[in-house]
Amino acid sequence: MSSTPMSTTRTRLRPRRSWTPGQIVLTLLGAAVSAVFVAPIAAALLTSLKSEAEAAEIPPHWVPEVWTGQAWKALFDTGNITNWFVNSLVVSVCVTVVVLTVSALAGYGFARTEFKGKSVLMAVVMAGLMISPAVLGVPLFTTVQQMGMVDTYWGMILPQCAPAAMVFILYKFFQGIPREMEEAAFIDGAGRWRVFFTIILPLSRPSLAAVGIFTFISSWNNFLWPYMVTNNPDLMTMPNGIATVMNSYGIQWAQLMAGGLMAGLPLIIVFVFFQRQIVAGVAHTGLAGQ
Repeated sequence: MSSTPMSTTRTRLRPRRSWTPGQIVLTLLGAAVSAVFVAPIAAALLTSLKSEAEAAEIPPHWVPEVWTGQAWKALFDTGNITNWFVNSLVVSVCVTVVVLTVSALAGYGFARTEFKGKSVLMAVVMAGLMISPAVLGVPLFTTVQQMGMVDTYWGMILPQCAPAAMVFILYKFFQGIPREMEEAAFIDGAGRWRVFFTIILPLSRPSLAAVGIFTFISSWNNFLWPYMVTNNPDLMTMPNGIATVMNSYGIQWAQLMAGGLMAGLPLIIVFVFFQRQIVAGVAHTGLAGQ
């Protein structure tokens, strides 16, 4: 009876292992890399807490001489930032839902079904990976204009829902799922749709999470297309709205930094809460080596 507490005490009193040179080097390297990524965020936060005159001083200094929230107040008073935030959220969520739906159905169709013209359609999808979205700006705008969707949510959403890369990612993932699982379900009387929803999609959660997160981030940060397709200030997204933070004296740097932090806040939240899904999704989709 008395041996157990003694062994526990010995275990607790066991000295900690000293760090090896390799661990020290890796820790210092990780701290340096972290500082590189954190420094711009810290600089933006400190600049947003300065007055506009102090933020425009050259040479700049890190710590504000007078701490003030004037830039944040002015941003909410004059920047219409609430509308920008809601517009970005609506557009990004809708684009993510449509892309997930289209990519999952198209990827599964290419991976598991045989039909006439499959190779041609797959070649078209692969060709979409080699065309820059900027090249398609003019023809897409002409199409949207002819359909009467300029200055509308649909005009901003639909052209972002042609996910060639996401279709290819899920196509490769579906190819890796053993066919025996589906064949067993078919023998039990399940149809193609039931197999897709009850077997394939649950197994594809890491890849679907990665595709959804990457799509949301890409849509949230998209500046060019919403800028081209809307002139209505009430429909501006966060990147477009922040670009207008200036007056006759030039750019308002403190307000610009505050707006940039507001625009990046949802992405930081997404990463904090879904970092496991991001890592798992990158590992499952084969993006780690790219």
